[in-house]
Amino acid sequence: MRSRKAIGKSRNNSLENPLKNPLDMEVIKEKLLEGRELLRQCYSENRDGSALLRGHAKLIDGILRRVWHDMAMPKGIALVAVGGYGRGQLFPHSDVDLLVLFPSVEGSAHEIDSATRARLEHWVSFLWDIGLEVGHSVRTLAQCMEEAAKDITVQTSLLEARQLAGPGSLFRKFSRAMQDTLEPHAFFMAKQLEQQQRHGRYHDAIYNLEPNLKEGPGGLRDLQNILWVSRAAGLGKSWRDLAKHGFITYREARLAHCHQAILQDFRIRLHYLAGRREDRLVFDYQTSLAEELGIAAKPPRHAVEVLMQRYYRAARGVTQINAILLVTIHAEIFPASREVPVVINERFQKRGELLEVRDEATFRQNPGAILESILLLQQNPDLKAPSAATLRGMWRTASLIDSAFRREPRHRAMFMEILRQPRGLTRELRLMNRYGILGRYLPAFGRIVGQMQHDLFHVYTVDEHILMVVRNLRRFMAPEFCHEYPLCSRLIGEFERPEVLYLAGLFHDIAKGRHGDHSKLGKADARRFCEQHGMLPEDVELVTWLVENHLIMSMTAQKKDLSDVDVIAEFAGRMGDERHLIALYLLTVADIRGTSPRVWNAWKGKLLEDLFWATRRHLCGEAAQTAGMLENRRNEALELLRRDDIPAEVHEQLWSALDSSYLLLHEPEEIAWHTRHLRHQIKASAAVVKARLAPAKTGIEVLVYTADQKDLFARICDFFDHSDYNIVQAKIHTTRHGYALDTFLVLDSANMTERHGDILGFIEHELAGRLQQEEPLEPPPRGRLSRHLKHFPITPEVDIESDEKGVFHILSIVAGDQPGLLSRIAQVLVQFGVNVHSAKINTLGERAEDTFLVTGNILSEAKTLIHLETQLIKALQTSRETAGESLEKNAAEPIAEDVHKGFTEAHSDSLALAGAR
Repeated sequence: MRSRKAIGKSRNNSLENPLKNPLDMEVIKEKLLEGRELLRQCYSENRDGSALLRGHAKLIDGILRRVWHDMAMPKGIALVAVGGYGRGQLFPHSDVDLLVLFPSVEGSAHEIDSATRARLEHWVSFLWDIGLEVGHSVRTLAQCMEEAAKDITVQTSLLEARQLAGPGSLFRKFSRAMQDTLEPHAFFMAKQLEQQQRHGRYHDAIYNLEPNLKEGPGGLRDLQNILWVSRAAGLGKSWRDLAKHGFITYREARLAHCHQAILQDFRIRLHYLAGRREDRLVFDYQTSLAEELGIAAKPPRHAVEVLMQRYYRAARGVTQINAILLVTIHAEIFPASREVPVVINERFQKRGELLEVRDEATFRQNPGAILESILLLQQNPDLKAPSAATLRGMWRTASLIDSAFRREPRHRAMFMEILRQPRGLTRELRLMNRYGILGRYLPAFGRIVGQMQHDLFHVYTVDEHILMVVRNLRRFMAPEFCHEYPLCSRLIGEFERPEVLYLAGLFHDIAKGRHGDHSKLGKADARRFCEQHGMLPEDVELVTWLVENHLIMSMTAQKKDLSDVDVIAEFAGRMGDERHLIALYLLTVADIRGTSPRVWNAWKGKLLEDLFWATRRHLCGEAAQTAGMLENRRNEALELLRRDDIPAEVHEQLWSALDSSYLLLHEPEEIAWHTRHLRHQIKASAAVVKARLAPAKTGIEVLVYTADQKDLFARICDFFDHSDYNIVQAKIHTTRHGYALDTFLVLDSANMTERHGDILGFIEHELAGRLQQEEPLEPPPRGRLSRHLKHFPITPEVDIESDEKGVFHILSIVAGDQPGLLSRIAQVLVQFGVNVHSAKINTLGERAEDTFLVTGNILSEAKTLIHLETQLIKALQTSRETAGESLEKNAAEPIAEDVHKGFTEAHSDSLALAGAR
């Protein structure tokens, strides 16, 4: 497809305007605008989405035919509508997909003459000028067949071709050729694989907080996929056709049409609200859409939550129908799937790769067969899915799972067996959730299905997040994924009775949305379940303990000083033993990874891993005295220096200026790195800045060594903020002779670490120059307020209290994460003469939770302390307001696509600073 810009350039060399009347362009443009506005008004009155899509397509049909005729296009070529437009359906701001079809010339490649090429270029340019966003291709009939054979997307687009202008004989020849080259078996397999890959981009999650109405699981594309494969197989072109031929019931056909109408209505309104093509139901439009649809709040649920529940019901219905029909169509077009069944037991049999219920009345007569079917799918690796009849039976009888069903010992035993199976747990739990089985068996889980989370870092509903956590735990077990998290894979492989981890995952957030602490309420639910299901007392205790304490490991890693032996001792005391520690570590990693595809990073993994190993050593009786640990670090650092042929004595002058807190904060490898660069610059007159890729590839490590100054921390934060780098760790130390020796770990927001040579050189040169100039601090950078913070603002919180030893004060800050946030905090602390001794910065999605260990004379004076808190809150509020002004100025700009489309944007996570000055 040629770009608009390229077409515009070629226009100067094209033919003179071939329109008979030079005013026709404005007339046609006006007709297009009037027609679209009339369609919009009709839609607002009758809310008939199908009529709008057809009407829009007909409007464009008429304009395209007129322009084609008025430009006197060559009579031997045809204009063909393809894709969604070829179906006769066009959303308000969707592209108009067109094919200019040339006849094939036998024996030679077809070349378009210059006059025709110029005419086509002018035609496309004219269409853009009147306001049509055209996606076009120019091919011969032979080229169409060749491209369709290579690309399933092209083949699908051409499958729905519709003639607009040109010779009918050419289009009929094209249609016959398409039909002759279409191979139903290959087409079905390609479309099934394409759907799996598309769902994989959204992590197979139906309940995203900002779903993609078109491409996401349960979206319009899933319905279109069914009609594509049925059309290719000659089974029907509509839901009515499929019902008429017995592939679905008429009730299911009506449901499919209903779900399609809801999704179409949402997408049409989304296009109008955005004023452009927008298929993601992002927070920015959810409130407006709810108002348009007249949806009112139903306390305790807000109107937006009612809106999203309507979407989730439709999306779940789409996935149900999609699964049933794919299985049904597969059985129809693949003869092998109609082979002689193999009996499993009196209730079930195998037919090819499908699990088939032998009598459709089985589920109603014996509801326990629902759980049995799930268990059989897990126990038989050759079974890929339930048959259509089996799925329908499970779907229709899920309501029979009641309190009496749940009390039945046989059913409880089967459910526990499902959790203990070595394969298929994630797939089958999602199947159970999709058909309402899981929510019926676990009523507490049923209450959180489709429940939204507005905490700025979860991108899934509560139930989807829970299943994602269980998926992550199971992923640790899979050999093919052991390279991702080798420690987790090794630990879970040695963990006895891993079903306790899956249960902890199922229950850890199950009480969200209730009044009270969800960890404590979930603990009660978990205990009741475990005791009812006859688990060992020690496993009951572990599951309930994990549910109650599932947040403490992440909070400790992110908010406390892991170099402090007292912190490790206290945390180890809460663990009690190694099994509890391992279980909590595995659950924590799975939980954080299950919040959002972008919330996890290598630094967060290192924080948790460091805490795990330090605690494990303590629990195993290896907790060394501070003196012994310091000696070990010195010796290891010396050994590293000797390997580089650096004389042992070169360290003495530098190390004599460092106290024990430096050795506690830094690993031997870091100490050796510092020594290599500073051994000849102990009393350097200029700032020394060195940068390297961090050994664990967690970011860029930056060493700053310079004569101490009161605003040094603020200056460094200011430099990184203005350079668009995120600080993820800082170890701050002051030598005995008054020099600052600080180490920062930063991430570049553009994720360009592959160009680390340029980045390292830039940091070293620019930061050293900035520190040497000692110019006044620049105002913190201003940035756009994220759209999530705009809709779910965080009220800044500031708290200052004395630590337990009475030596330092702890400053805690909670605010929305924004550009320049750390600079604002640092500059206020400088103004009040407050010294930072250590800090931990933790960002969860777009919520910053920062903790600083500080000293200063004003901290012991009540009046000035209140003034400091007030100024900090003011600085955070100013940050929100200026960012908000920037947002208003740029309100008309399109919202950028996420790296994984359809998912919530998330800022870099787990910023952590730790140190002492």
